[in-house]
Amino acid sequence: MKGNDYQYYVYILSNIKNGTLYIGVTNDLERRMFEHKSKLLKGFTSRYGLNKLMYFESYQYVNDAIKREKQLKNWNRQWKIDLIETENRDWIDLSIDWNY
Repeated sequence: MKGNDYQYYVYILSNIKNGTLYIGVTNDLERRMFEHKSKLLKGFTSRYGLNKLMYFESYQYVNDAIKREKQLKNWNRQWKIDLIETENRDWIDLSIDWNY
């Protein structure tokens, strides 16, 4: 990657429609989804089976991604659901067809 061409992602995971939500940030969304689906990351996401990508945003700068992650974590649950449903009304795993 060159200079400021880096990509950072804020993402929301769930296990089922309107289930538990998890918000995270990463610089490699495909790798992170592999880690979640393989339960390589111990803790909240593996304990609750949160491995379906419901929503994501990309940012050029890590500070912008972290700022957005913090903002979303402070939102109430309905705002998060509404955000997901603006792009993914049927709560389909956006990473279902990715080849890891």
